[in-house]
Amino acid sequence: MRKMYTCCASLLSVSILLLSGCADTAVREDIESRPAQEAENTLPPEDGDGTAPIVFEAHDTEGNAVSSEIFSETKLTMVNVWATYCNPCLREMPGLGELAGEYASDEFRIVGVVSDVVEGSDQKTLDYVTDLVEQTSADYTHLLLNESLYRALLTDVSAVPTTFFIDEDGVILDTVVGSMDKSMWEEKINGLLEK
Repeated sequence: MRKMYTCCASLLSVSILLLSGCADTAVREDIESRPAQEAENTLPPEDGDGTAPIVFEAHDTEGNAVSSEIFSETKLTMVNVWATYCNPCLREMPGLGELAGEYASDEFRIVGVVSDVVEGSDQKTLDYVTDLVEQTSADYTHLLLNESLYRALLTDVSAVPTTFFIDEDGVILDTVVGSMDKSMWEEKINGLLEK
């Protein structure tokens, strides 16, 4: 009877994770435990409509510096927050890789955020991330987590994948929690580009 209870409890836990996305708390707790650096200097100014543009500085998986200026290079940026342990994240990445190549670079781009790997991680961890990106054909920029990126974009993210759609001014237009297939993403992207 005990074995059956343990088996049912395990299956229930896995089902909850698969249905609701993957929880991402370890890195969040580490960053949230650090004091904010002079908050008044790190908060972006608010626009007239009360929405503040996203402002951050980070590095991609190849060590290149990337800032929120990346948003100004294209009309719409899809920021897909994922984790190395998240099966729904990895399942949707091949479709995202295809979408990344199907739009003009001045219209649309995808940026991934690896939410469970921080800047300065050991080479074995970075190689693992690179292998996952190659295996899923997710050939677009992937950022590693740091405090600036976390505080700018991820403070309210409680599950992965979470996807933000951000305009050329760095303002979030829409947020999607959970994974979708390529055709559903395409419909969402086209709708936002038409606005």
